Amino acid sequence: MGQLAQVVPFAGVLLSFAILPGLLPRLWHRRMAALIGFWVALGFLLQALAHGAPSAALALWQAVLADFLPFIALLLALYALGGGISIRGGPLGRPGGNLLLLIAGTLLASIMGTIGAALVLIHPLLAANGYRHEKRHLVVAFIILVANAGGALSPLGDPPLLVGFLRGVPFFWPLMHLLLPLLLLAAPVLALTFGLDVWLARKEPRPQPQKLRVRGWLNMALLLLLIAVLPVEGIWHPGNVTVLSATIPLEHLAVMLVEIGCILVSEMFTPNAIRSQNRFAWRAMREITILFFAIFATIGPAFALLQAAQIPPVPVAWFWASGVASAVLDSAPTYLIFFEAGGGHAAALAQGAAPLLTAIAAGAVFFGPLTYLGNAPNLMIREIASRRGVRMPGFFAYAGIMAVVLVPIYALMSLVFF
Repeated sequence: MGQLAQVVPFAGVLLSFAILPGLLPRLWHRRMAALIGFWVALGFLLQALAHGAPSAALALWQAVLADFLPFIALLLALYALGGGISIRGGPLGRPGGNLLLLIAGTLLASIMGTIGAALVLIHPLLAANGYRHEKRHLVVAFIILVANAGGALSPLGDPPLLVGFLRGVPFFWPLMHLLLPLLLLAAPVLALTFGLDVWLARKEPRPQPQKLRVRGWLNMALLLLLIAVLPVEGIWHPGNVTVLSATIPLEHLAVMLVEIGCILVSEMFTPNAIRSQNRFAWRAMREITILFFAIFATIGPAFALLQAAQIPPVPVAWFWASGVASAVLDSAPTYLIFFEAGGGHAAALAQGAAPLLTAIAAGAVFFGPLTYLGNAPNLMIREIASRRGVRMPGFFAYAGIMAVVLVPIYALMSLVFF
């Protein structure tokens, strides 16, 4: 019972985010930091009672230094760089052009990461379809394909696969084992989106064709720099740095400094016109930063409970268990928990057909779009779309829509691959 009680603050964070924005929007927007701070303080108190105040304080600082700061630094860097790239014109704004963008974004996500691809392409998608009355279906499909599933083919694509790479999984392992599951998911989602888009576009005026224009080449160069730097974390291991009794790998600290440098250069040299076109505002990251700080601060007991669960070594069970956990707990740390539960040895897990590792990776990546919490870009895209006047569904409505679309695909994936 004591272990369950320690999970209450984490559950409180998730439920607060899920319920309060729709039930009490004014209170949420005015007092979000205080409300979420209450759960973090309660989590610290419960840990202090169980393990002592010094131990609880060290555990919290360790989570902030080694987990939250590297995570949020990457998010902020990609947000800044994505908001400094402008793509206008071309075939976008009609069903055929929207389909091409979704396909291109799905492919780019494995090269430049789901966060990078999502933040670069969501602005031109929304701008080109700004004249349309209904475009939520495009944002939902974008979250599924570009912000989540498209990153399945390389460690650069999705945070959980990067976690695996950092622990010894070969770089091209995702491409060899997750390509066919990705195609099985992407094909029906693209077909459904295109059909719905064609039907809705009949009632909308046809936009005037415009010449394709791309601006923000400096931010593109900085984005390429980040893409080149991130894999170094899996190769270069110079040791750890201790900061106030907590430790952080030196490679993580170095990458954070690169990310901060990219943010500063982007802020100094990006023309204001590009930021304005993308309706860029740092305020949009406030809610995301607070939420993920609270998640990292309170998630420890939830992971301990998950590690204690006895999951039979059957791939289909691991696929669903890692998938459902990823949809609620965020994909990267969930992948790590299941990776360690499977033995934690990359050479053994990745050998041959690698059914358990494939199940873990597929669950972590493909279940990400089920909720707004499943992957970091989900929240960012929702915020950007809302700022552009798109009335996105609430937490539970969104999860219900995604479940109707995706659960049958997951069931088929289970039958075919696991």
